[in-house]
Amino acid sequence: MRLSSMADYAVVTMTAAARHCGGVRVNAGQLAEETGLPVPTVQKLVSRLTAAGLLRSSRGVGGGLKLARPAAAITLADIVEAVEGPIALTACVEAARDCSLEDCCSVRPHWPLVNQALRGALAQVSLIQLTNGVAA
Repeated sequence: MRLSSMADYAVVTMTAAARHCGGVRVNAGQLAEETGLPVPTVQKLVSRLTAAGLLRSSRGVGGGLKLARPAAAITLADIVEAVEGPIALTACVEAARDCSLEDCCSVRPHWPLVNQALRGALAQVSLIQLTNGVAA
């Protein structure tokens, strides 16, 4: 299993935003400069991360971006789900899919348990740990 580039970039972007936690607000251009990511990519990520309630955006004088909650309360699972959607290793557990094995699959009932374990592992890693470089 491998995260998409966008999920990876979202983690990098959130880590950069977390370094400003409690300080001045930043904008997408500043985050792009700090991370080395293209501005359009960071703008797209900021939009998704804001929609997911992980970043808060305000306009006007003194406006910009900041974390929507403390870095210790944001997990790797939150960030990945903001970009990728619900964590699921297979598509068959999301909704009815056109699968030729659906009627006889003995593994399908077990995928939710696997997905919960994976999400639980990602939820154990907080943004503050990623920002500080502290291993879990």
